[in-house]
Amino acid sequence: MKTFDRRNFLKVSAAAGAIGVMSGLPAASAPKRMRIGVFLGVGKDPQMALQKVHDLGIPTCQISTRDFSDATLGTIRDTSRKLNIEITALNTSGPGPQIYDFYQGPLTIGVVPAQYRRQRIEQIKKASDFARKLGIPAIHTHYGFIPEDPNNPVYKETLVALSEVANYLKANGQMMLYETGQETPITLLRAITDVGVDNQFVNLDVANLILYGKGHPLDALDVIGKLVRGIHAKDGFFPTDPKKLGEEVPIGKGKVNFPKLIPRLKELGYTGPLTIEREISGPRQIEDIQKSKLYLEKLIA
Repeated sequence: MKTFDRRNFLKVSAAAGAIGVMSGLPAASAPKRMRIGVFLGVGKDPQMALQKVHDLGIPTCQISTRDFSDATLGTIRDTSRKLNIEITALNTSGPGPQIYDFYQGPLTIGVVPAQYRRQRIEQIKKASDFARKLGIPAIHTHYGFIPEDPNNPVYKETLVALSEVANYLKANGQMMLYETGQETPITLLRAITDVGVDNQFVNLDVANLILYGKGHPLDALDVIGKLVRGIHAKDGFFPTDPKKLGEEVPIGKGKVNFPKLIPRLKELGYTGPLTIEREISGPRQIEDIQKSKLYLEKLIA
């Protein structure tokens, strides 16, 4: 099985792939409508990565990093201020292998696998402290394939881990955003309810639910819509190989149906960013992001 980081986006070579928040701002300054964002991995050159966001004409982004050094913090802070880019959330993952498929995924992703759980909890805490210094209001990641069966001992162990993370983020004044896809919406809602900490929300990756065969985002909004505080805007097809995720495709070419999704989000009062994620590398990635920006701007106008 191929091991790779699906969160490695827009590095110097324009690598792959967002999240926005709907709350966390004072009511008087809250945006009145959705705006466009993009997901980026800052890599070894945060300044260049953020410059790419600026050059794309995109006002918000969600960053991904495992480098929590003072030098990286200073560069991100200074560059985002200079370019007037709003960083809406911080993503981090690992350490250890992460294999995004149906067989190895449950064994390697998030805090569900016991052998990686403690290391990953500590990693998220480091990310939270880093984000607090930057004034970033949310932390998001894949927390793993949360078991569907609430009687499964692993489910109960996972709740303990999630509770520890949620309480730590709450102490730092941050939202804890669950990336959708690896469990059904009702399982995610059950876990959030069972953990019971009031800073838990959802980053709705509208394609992931399809790519993992867990449902359609329009239907998911009936279950978890009131908890959505971020959107990953991407597209894809349902899986047909029982071992592999479905295929990700450019926005507007898959099964998401953005012309119906955007009005439903408006009905729910969502006014955060639609953060574009395109999980390919090279010039085609930038081209697809530019096209996605124009496509989504027309829908949110």
